[in-house]
Amino acid sequence: MKIFMAAFFASVLLCPGCSSKWTTHTACKNDKLELLYQSCDPLQDLGFSMDHCNNPISKNLKIRFGVILRHDIQELFLDINLFSMGKSILSYSYPVCEVDFPKFSFCGKKKGEKIYYAGDINNQAFPIGKGEYHILLRLFNEKRFTIICANITAISS
Repeated sequence: MKIFMAAFFASVLLCPGCSSKWTTHTACKNDKLELLYQSCDPLQDLGFSMDHCNNPISKNLKIRFGVILRHDIQELFLDINLFSMGKSILSYSYPVCEVDFPKFSFCGKKKGEKIYYAGDINNQAFPIGKGEYHILLRLFNEKRFTIICANITAISS
């Protein structure tokens, strides 16, 4: 029995793509808005939460997220793609960390270190129309290695 269990755990650890998808987590929820997310990186999950789940999204969002790095980040880039009813309605790219201009304390972190951010994200306040929206969020480093990948579902009623 011990040999079977050891073989089972070894296969799960060595073949993460063979196991089921990561759990869907709730970032925030109230009667008018629900944000759900799931890691789309087969090798690691991430943690994310957002205070004040309001619609319209408030100007100063307080968020928290954490992940353990599998790759160094000298430079870090963000890509966001927004879909509604299967159609792309927005694509956005933003340099988060640049070699000469590190904007956050986690810029320059090395493989194996933890990124934890708790703070404000300043943006324009915007309403989310009724419906279901899918967001693909991807952070990648200068070598195009995925640092964070998340599928986000926003449900507005």
